[in-house]
Parts: sequence; C-alpha cells; structure tokens
Amino acid sequence: MCPTRATLQRALDRGEREGGSVEFKERLTRELHLADGRMESLAAQLRHRVLSGDGEATYVVGVTDDGGIAGIDHDDFSESMDVLSLLAEEAGAHIEDVQTWGITDGTITTEGEADGLVGVATVREGAMLDTDSEHIVVGTAGHVDHGKSTLVGSLVTGQADDGEGSTRGFLDVQPHEVERGLSADLSYAVYGFDGEGPVHMDNPHRKTDRARVVEESDKLVSFVDTVGHEPWLRTTIRGLVGQKLDYGLLTVAADDGPTKTTREHLGVLLATELPTIVTVTKADAVSDERVAEVEREVERLLRDVGKTPLLVDRHGVDAAVEEINENVVPVLTTSAVTMDGLDTLDELFERLPKTTAQAGPFRMYIDRTYSVTGVGAVASGTIMSGEVEAGDELLLGPMADGSFREVEVRSIEMHYHRVDEAKAGRIVGIALKGVREEDIERGMVLLPGDAEPEPVRAFEAEVVVLNHPTRINDGYEPVVHLETVSEAATFHPEGGQLLPGDSGATTVRFKFRPYLVEEGQRFVFREGQSKGVGTVKSVNPGEDSDADPGETE
Repeated sequence: MCPTRATLQRALDRGEREGGSVEFKERLTRELHLADGRMESLAAQLRHRVLSGDGEATYVVGVTDDGGIAGIDHDDFSESMDVLSLLAEEAGAHIEDVQTWGITDGTITTEGEADGLVGVATVREGAMLDTDSEHIVVGTAGHVDHGKSTLVGSLVTGQADDGEGSTRGFLDVQPHEVERGLSADLSYAVYGFDGEGPVHMDNPHRKTDRARVVEESDKLVSFVDTVGHEPWLRTTIRGLVGQKLDYGLLTVAADDGPTKTTREHLGVLLATELPTIVTVTKADAVSDERVAEVEREVERLLRDVGKTPLLVDRHGVDAAVEEINENVVPVLTTSAVTMDGLDTLDELFERLPKTTAQAGPFRMYIDRTYSVTGVGAVASGTIMSGEVEAGDELLLGPMADGSFREVEVRSIEMHYHRVDEAKAGRIVGIALKGVREEDIERGMVLLPGDAEPEPVRAFEAEVVVLNHPTRINDGYEPVVHLETVSEAATFHPEGGQLLPGDSGATTVRFKFRPYLVEEGQRFVFREGQSKGVGTVKSVNPGEDSDADPGETE
C-alpha cells in the first residue's frame, strides 16, 4: 500500500511536538557526515533519538530543519539511506522500514513524475538480524487445486482453512491470481521454530510480520510455492530447478488422486535428485476408504519410478527424518481444514537438516528483479554458495555481450527483514548500486568482485531423455532450465540422435546469448510434452563461436 500524505504529516507533526525521537535531515552525504569525528557525533545523536523514543526513532529525510518539505533527487536519497544505515549500525541500531513520497514544487505527486523525494525512515534499537540460524528451503509442487498454497498458508500461519482456500490467499500475490484462485507465478512464505514450537505469521501480507518471524526463529523454513496449472509448467520448473532447494513437497488431493501433472512434477523433483515429501491433501473431503486408496496410488506411483515410499503414519517421524533421500520418499496425509497431519509436518520441518549448504566464493543466480524507490535496483534469488555483506563489491552478468559489470551491495533483505550479511541457502533481495533495474535479467549471476568468470554459449552434457514421441536429432531445440536460466538451446547429440529412454552425450548451445555454466550443474530440458534431464560435463569458453557446434566447413 502506498504511503499517504497523512503518514508524512504525522511524522512532521511529531517532530515539531516531540523533537526527542524525531530528526529532520535534508540530505546525508558520505563526504560530510561520515568524516572523522562527525560520524561519531551523529551516531551518538541517533542513539539519543532511539533511547528517547523507547527503542525507536524517526528520521525524516528530504525536509528542512524546521520541517519544510524540500525533496531531494533519487541518487541523493539513496546515498542518504546508505549513510543513515551506517550511522545506525555504529549506534547499535538498524533501519527497519522506509516510506517515500514524490515531491514537485513542495507538493506530493506521483513518484514517477516527481522532481524529488522525501522519506520517513524508522530506526529501531538492536543490530540487524544475525543470519546464522538454520534455514531450509522447500519447493512445493502438485496439480492445480490439489491444495499446495492452502497447505503452506495453514503451515505458516497455524490457521485452519475454511474449505474455500482462505489460507491460500496468503501466498497468491497478483490480483488476477486472487480473483481466479490460481497461482500464476512463484510465491514465497516463511515460518520458523524457536525451541518451544512453531513461530507463525499472524498476517503474511504484512512485511513487518514476516520480518518478526525471521528475527524470532532459531530455525527458518522458506517455501517456494510453484504453479499447478499445466500451461505454467515452465514456471514450476524454474521454481524447482533455480532456487537451490533443500526439499520438495508434492501434494496429491484425496478427492482427485495422482494426475498427469502430478507425474510431471514428481519427475522433475526426482530427476533433480531432490529429497521429497508427498502429502495427500484434502483428507476431510472424502471417506477414510478413499484416503487409503489414494495412498496406495501414491505408493504405486513412487515404486513405478524406482522410489521407496515410507508411510509416516506407520513408521513415524524418526524414520522419515533418518531415511529421506533421493530414493526414499515419506508419505503422509493432511487436511488444512481440520489441521490433521500439520503437526507431523511441523515436526518434520523442525528436524530436517539443511542439504544444500555449499562452501566456496559467493554466488547467486538471479531469479527476480524489481526497483525500490530511494534504494534502486534489487536482485532477488537464492545464495548458492559463500556469503555476502552490505558494502561488498560484486560482478553482475553476463550481459548480452558476455561482459560483467561492477556493482556494490547497498543493502540486503531476507523476507523483508534487513540483514547485514547473508549466507548460502538464504533467499534474499540484494539492493545494487551501479546498475539500473532494467539492465538486470533472470539467469544472470552475482559473483565476488575479484572473480574471473568465463560465460559460454555452448557446453558438453550427459542427458537422459525421459519422454519424447520420436528420436531427438541434431539441431533439436528445447528450453533448457539451468539454475535460474530458462533459455532456448540447440542439441547436437554424439552419434547424431537420442531415442526415448536413452542417455548419452550432447553439445548444448544457447541460441541467443551466453550464460555462466559450470561443470556438475544439473538441468531440465523440455519442448512440448518432451522432457529430460542432464548434467554439465565440461565447458570450453575458448571454443565458443557464432557457429553451431553441429556445423562443418
């Protein structure tokens, strides 16, 4: 919701009346306000403001000393927020929230048409979140209307569904999704555990509520909720392949049973060797006999693809935690309406260990981008390895020509909670200095500033054809999903062809631009009803050229 004039006026009025916890600043600059001696003085002033406000202070930026609305340009506002963040850190505090207004000739206007900005920053006592708490990431999958989003909504809030998908609304973020009751893009949710049980969100739509869960929990569970409708299978694959998930959660509705889409999603989860849990949902909507029948169908489905089902109700949570892997799949029955089975899922998620933590330099493939007024371009994704801190110098790319651009980390957020650093496995938004939002694309990667990346147009891979109506010939053109990259490519199999069920070597070449590809990365490819999986075997940047690998002179 956009900030209103009344919100700004209340801040201005408070400053005039109270003074102590409210500070007016037209602009803060690194050169002036972070100079020797000045920084310590301003940090002490900020500390006084916070103590005067019982742990909270308000900084109004873009106004004169007497509270007159001046407005400053976007770059000056961004620098002011950077400086205020450093002052807060020096004072043992942090910026919790920033609201902005567009200003033209001293009057509030639309930000896109404004000459300047004025903003209200809420500064709260205490350092920013320490992200050392354990954090697992779970990707959901399943057919449309099989209860994925509803189940996750009930898990993260601890609230029962009304039978009409009321808790699903906590995840569907686009207006047309809410109206139609169908998810059309990836959604995100989080809850946690503090040693005494689950830490739920009261209202996931409130950024501060998500931030509270992150702050209070000793262990976090982030959900990447994918799309169940078949036309958006590409988006589902993006969620399951590109997010560095620890576990998969596949839902099968008791009133419908496994479907073609169920098999598609299960195939992607298991082909990428992701440890997976299957939940039979909507148990309240059918008889016990029907629930048992669907459980048997799920067991047969898993055995048909070479996996071992483990019924949690029969073998217990201890066995599920100990045995779950790419071959053993725990199965349990739930109802978001009666909340049956959700306490078992809670116990599972509280006890399951992280599986994807990686050592090595920082690396994050970008999944989404957006722009925040007064902050600038933000790149969002899951950190694959290493860690990142505010102020770090990074490389962003590759651009269309294969080059990388130098950028700086302004700030980092995790589920709307600002943090000073983040480590492998975290889903974060990183505000970047030195690049426009429109220049960042999904599939790009962030790397340390001293890295020497070599993007490629082509790589060698070992692939398995899971489903294809005929043979795959030289020049076959599927879409390749590798990390967050979703790009058309051409295949040039060794020997000239691959048959359904075959595995073999092939050269894969992106059709339009280079990407950063590394040995050992797994990917999914699909074209129509065809699909398969592959592993990158070698990359040869020096051999890249504009000619297709299959062409000869």
